[in-house]
Amino acid sequence: MHPQLRNITIMSKTYNWAILGCGKIARKFASDLKTLPNARLYAAASRSIEKAQSFADEMGCEKAYGSYEEMVNDPNVDVVYIASPHSHHCEHTLLCLNHKKAVLCEKAFAINSRQVNSMIEASRENNTFLMEAFWTRFQPSFLKAMEIIHSAELGALKAVRSDFAFNAEYDPEKRLYNVDLGGGSLLDIGIYPIFMSLMALGKPSKLNTMATFCPTGAEETIMMSFVYPEGQTASLVSSFASYSSTTTEFCFENGFLRLNRRFYTPTTITYWKNWEEEKTITFEKGTGSGYELEAAHVMDCLDAGKTESDQMPLSLSADLMEIMDKVRKDAGIVFPKFD
Repeated sequence: MHPQLRNITIMSKTYNWAILGCGKIARKFASDLKTLPNARLYAAASRSIEKAQSFADEMGCEKAYGSYEEMVNDPNVDVVYIASPHSHHCEHTLLCLNHKKAVLCEKAFAINSRQVNSMIEASRENNTFLMEAFWTRFQPSFLKAMEIIHSAELGALKAVRSDFAFNAEYDPEKRLYNVDLGGGSLLDIGIYPIFMSLMALGKPSKLNTMATFCPTGAEETIMMSFVYPEGQTASLVSSFASYSSTTTEFCFENGFLRLNRRFYTPTTITYWKNWEEEKTITFEKGTGSGYELEAAHVMDCLDAGKTESDQMPLSLSADLMEIMDKVRKDAGIVFPKFD
């Protein structure tokens, strides 16, 4: 069992989880959820009963629903993991919250700040738990990086460099390139470098962007430069046009720290200080692929009667979307159905 999960005891309530949206990431999350002793993979919901039933049969869910309304009206559902496209996160989150279902909603939390604010308002009005599913926030490698950063062991942090890119097949109908579904690299993967800079340096005071677009109007590649009130900088990239090293480097007065390839998930950390030899920290692999950590945290919060996480608070999600709104405005990224 992963060290971060060892505090789960047999006294904890068992929570019935429903999966809303039965795509690729939902399968990964469901597989990880089954590694947790206090989680029960209870239901799958889709707009198609055939798709929901296929998912339920494959993953071992007890129930399959061909509409989301049927699922939220099931009194046995405790918490819903929302894995629909970005364009529907707000709608589906509001549906669940208004039926008093706790929600873990995939990132990007929504399309824009207006939607995020409505989700936060609904959570508070219904006194019902809501959290953005930013799994990186709970990875041991990321937590160790934040510990080193805030310890000042390497001196003052001066710059962040982060990239996330892969060569995606161009298909104008599918989610990645469809602006009606919130397509483009920014909301899908650019959110990760922005999250790294936000956690390390806070919100920027100035930003500049350069972006390229595909024929659908979706942004394919974006380069972002952030400047902070005390003179720090961040250089961030996301793209569907090519592969990158997918690393994050923090540059300090007296050294550097790097979250190595696939920085957003369990990885290794390399750091160097004042001409000493580089050191690499390797982290123990968990029981799943990494999603189980955020799910376990949600259930810890529910056990404690919380409606908001102290580790991934709603204010952090609001700040993250505020930055992305500013990036979109500067880059000229438009979602016609939502802007």
